[in-house]
Amino acid sequence: MDHTARNFHAHGGNEWVVGGKLTFLPGATVEGAEGLFDLPPGGGASLPYIAESEAATVAALRADFNALLLALREAGLMREPSGDAT
Repeated sequence: MDHTARNFHAHGGNEWVVGGKLTFLPGATVEGAEGLFDLPPGGGASLPYIAESEAATVAALRADFNALLLALREAGLMREPSGDAT
């Protein structure tokens, strides 16, 4: 099969491959994509303002970094731990 086109049918028409830009015009509908375009948990909530770190020690930098991680979690932008130790 010639794949010089960036958008093409594959696998006997069971798959549509999009290698270019996909544009949805006003009024377009997409069926069967429930949840595909949903925002992450937290509904797109904005993060609280976090000032630049002024840490002068590694311990203070660690505290600032952990505060950033906490803000990401609370905004729903980070998954829960999987339980795997890495």
